[in-house]
Amino acid sequence: MTESMHLIEALDARVERRSERREFFKNALGAAAITAAGATALSFSSAASAQTITDADVLNFALNLEYLEAQFYSYAAYGTGLDNSLLSGTGQQGAVLGGRQVTFTDPIVQQYAREIAQDEIAHVKFLRSALGNSAVAQPAIDVSVSPTSAFSTAAQAAGLVPAGTAFDPYFSDENFLLGAFIFEDVGVTAYKGAAPLLTSKAYLEAAAGLLAVEAYHAAIVRTTLYGKGIDTPALRTSADAISKARDSLDGGGANTVMFGAGDLDQGISPYSQTPTNLATTQVAVTTSNIVPLDANGIAYSRSTSQVLNIVYLNSGAASAGGFYPSGMNGNIKTSVAAS
Repeated sequence: MTESMHLIEALDARVERRSERREFFKNALGAAAITAAGATALSFSSAASAQTITDADVLNFALNLEYLEAQFYSYAAYGTGLDNSLLSGTGQQGAVLGGRQVTFTDPIVQQYAREIAQDEIAHVKFLRSALGNSAVAQPAIDVSVSPTSAFSTAAQAAGLVPAGTAFDPYFSDENFLLGAFIFEDVGVTAYKGAAPLLTSKAYLEAAAGLLAVEAYHAAIVRTTLYGKGIDTPALRTSADAISKARDSLDGGGANTVMFGAGDLDQGISPYSQTPTNLATTQVAVTTSNIVPLDANGIAYSRSTSQVLNIVYLNSGAASAGGFYPSGMNGNIKTSVAAS
């Protein structure tokens, strides 16, 4: 069999796997779309507010996040954003600020970018189909490059670039990976944190599938950054600095506790956090920290408010900012001050 035939078979198999995955999600949710009226309500409370939300609200919160990831990866991999048919819905539809194709020099990173982009676009399609008429429109999203853009503000806070300087996630393979790292882990913790809010077993099963895919994405970004960081140590320290910046936004303690309850984030280097609790916790010496876990080997969670603190790039109470300059659409869109 020729090499070309092998390649064709491999691509066909991949398409079949993607079709099977989409069919699983379709079957998990059933033929009927979720409606706000039909979803079971539950109580969601925070230190500053209390409101009643539905399963549809939770999935719309996820859809807002998927819009961001899909647009970033689509532009980075292909130079184009989502089709207009995937942007409408309830709430104010917004435009995408910025975004362009990365000139990749590493073909492996380029293939990762294309695969992740296809997955994120599929997530948007799936959630919109499941929500039906209850799906929120894409809000305004900032994935642009300027000294005041969301990426630059995040990079400045992490010390990757000086204040008032632009960070361009489309400039190189390495910048793309760091840009992806800014919010990749956030998606994993968001799905895990939102899971207990879902009352439908079918919706929970589908959300678990989405979480697993996001975890694969985060892992490949972390692994690639660590691998490239062997020859370029600044990549590791930059990723670790982004992790610390995220913790400073969500109230996770700015990495002051290694594997502790207050630490909601971990970098890719071992002991990139200050291990204040090592006197009572046995931590094995490793050469990497690819999977961010607690002392029990369990991935951490974030509340919806903590996720909003990060994507809005604001540790205080906020309803807009950062990657969502006009805020998210839906009923879950306002954060409280991080404790």
